Amino acid sequence: MYYSENRMAPEKRPNVLWIFGDQLRAQSLGCNRDPNVHTPNIDMLSQTGINVEGGVSGMPLCCPFRGSLLTSRYPHRAVPGHEIQLPPQLPTVADVFRENGYRTAWFGKWHLDGLKDAENTCEHYVVPRERRGGFETWIGYENNNSQFNTWVCGNLESGEEIVPYRLKGYETDCLSDLLIDWMKEEGRADTPFFAALSVQPPHDPHFAPPEFMGRHTPGTVVLRENVPHIEQIEERARRHQAGYCAQIENLDWNLGRILDALEETGLADNTHILFFSDHGEMMGSHGQFRKMSPYEESVRIPVILSGGRRTAMKHGLKGGYREKVCMNHVDFAPTSLGLCGIEKPDWMEGQDLSWMRIAGKERPENVKTSAYLQSVIPTKHFDSVDKPWRGIVTEDGWKYVCLPGCEWMLFHLTQDPYELVNYAHEQLYVQKRRQLYDQLAEWIRQTGDEFLLPPRP
Repeated sequence: MYYSENRMAPEKRPNVLWIFGDQLRAQSLGCNRDPNVHTPNIDMLSQTGINVEGGVSGMPLCCPFRGSLLTSRYPHRAVPGHEIQLPPQLPTVADVFRENGYRTAWFGKWHLDGLKDAENTCEHYVVPRERRGGFETWIGYENNNSQFNTWVCGNLESGEEIVPYRLKGYETDCLSDLLIDWMKEEGRADTPFFAALSVQPPHDPHFAPPEFMGRHTPGTVVLRENVPHIEQIEERARRHQAGYCAQIENLDWNLGRILDALEETGLADNTHILFFSDHGEMMGSHGQFRKMSPYEESVRIPVILSGGRRTAMKHGLKGGYREKVCMNHVDFAPTSLGLCGIEKPDWMEGQDLSWMRIAGKERPENVKTSAYLQSVIPTKHFDSVDKPWRGIVTEDGWKYVCLPGCEWMLFHLTQDPYELVNYAHEQLYVQKRRQLYDQLAEWIRQTGDEFLLPPRP
């Protein structure tokens, strides 16, 4: 049950709003000390909420993350690879919210219907109604890599099907407009809602409206310390990151518009906001680009549990601090339910981490101290790791990763955040390797995964 400020009388159940971009790494926010970007609205969410520094994308790829996000099942039980369809018979978090009297809505990128980019441009593709994840309102698209040429389809809450049409501007701006208009509809405050805004930017190609692109040039970009001093890598990283920063600042601007709309509609004081991303972006670190790597720039994602500008004050919610607890893709759905006092169903594999945000709740004893990392089916795209791998990252700052039959990575992230010193093959660390090996083997066993581990060190 959700309680008001006096902690006595129950009040209307809170709303939950997911806002997430595609390929936004945790390191590229002002609140996480990136000197390249100005993100005042995201930073404000961090200051008034919980900045979960332990947030990870357990499989750093669009489709698998999204499948796990909605079903709270690990990728090998839901969407194990790129352009693989989410089984329509699997229940989603939207189903659970609806069963508990919530209105549900999805706006934006879906990428869960298995459409192959090589077979269709996605411009006019319509995701079938029965494969829209149980959302009552669904306005989105399967996939798109052209943010100024975005076509959407879907249905309204009334059941009316929408004729596919092209958005009239930049994707993030127009999808934010759709969410804002939906929140402003008459009667929205009468029934609690669960809504998601999923935008493609800052995924490549790295373009944004001119007023944002004009703020950054390749020559002013500060590269991370683990970008090698190789001319073609540095040049490419600077060029792409200038546009990447513009996309992030545009997303931040739209977040500000959404926060203003929540205030104007009176919804702000009763709405939880989860801001995150589906995975990161290497952007030249270790000589790599994009995702599908276990390095930090690929798997570490921003996770902020927050709300409107007065939500924490009104409800006595915890906020204004950083939390190192490991939060993976499977944890978002049960945590969102927990924020509303709804018990997670048995079929969800993730943890309810809502205690981080709710005043008076202490950390449960059974909270996992590590997160499971996977590449189940590699994409074999350029600039990415083309072999499957499994790994773990721990709350106390260790990362251990194996390729099939071979140890690969051991980093102490607390001392070495740029992952420059690999201890995976050093006898000095054999006890730590054995400890983390055993934890990884237990994750594989507990999740019912299959993977060829090397011999124990």
